[in-house]
Amino acid sequence: MPYDASLDEKLFSKSYETENQRLDISVYAYNKGQKKLQITRENKDSHGEFQFTKLGRMTKDEVVGILPLIQEALKVME
Repeated sequence: MPYDASLDEKLFSKSYETENQRLDISVYAYNKGQKKLQITRENKDSHGEFQFTKLGRMTKDEVVGILPLIQEALKVME
């Protein structure tokens, strides 16, 4: 069965933003299924626009910044 975007429900979304990047914390449920956490990273390009990039490794400051958002997301996942 191919992916159908209309069945993908966003239940939670908040961002942690610094001067040059943004980390998005989201909770999705596909086709009323299990709720799942998604973390994405976007970096600003030379024009100041955000562009998606691999999440990769995170610094301690990034982890500390998103931890409260992850805790909020966990409540949505219950």
